[in-house]
Amino acid sequence: MTSLSRLLCRVIIVFLPSLALAGILFATEARAAGAFAIGKCGAYGEAHDYAGEAGARAAALKQCKGGCTALPMKRACAALSIDMANPCGAHGYAIESRISSSLNEATRKCYEFGGKECVIRAWVCDARG
Repeated sequence: MTSLSRLLCRVIIVFLPSLALAGILFATEARAAGAFAIGKCGAYGEAHDYAGEAGARAAALKQCKGGCTALPMKRACAALSIDMANPCGAHGYAIESRISSSLNEATRKCYEFGGKECVIRAWVCDARG
């Protein structure tokens, strides 16, 4: 094997994995839009890793039944907590950068709004959330 072929092999060994990693990172960045829809009586819809916010909102609203509102999330996690004693009563939701924060905040808000037996109904994370 000539020195030129060895150099070419080294370039390929180093360059191809770097190129693949760049493609993965680009794909994740390109699909970093999501939405979480919340409706009456614990209704919800979710969409994650969409290319744009409009598509994510439409997909989340399509899943949600009952006068729903879609909240955008980008590289985040969303959670919905409802009162099991009265599913059509108190609820809480949160969109935070970490799943643990969104779960805790949604539950806290449910109790704050009068919930007696608040539990997480749904959660979702978008790219990097």
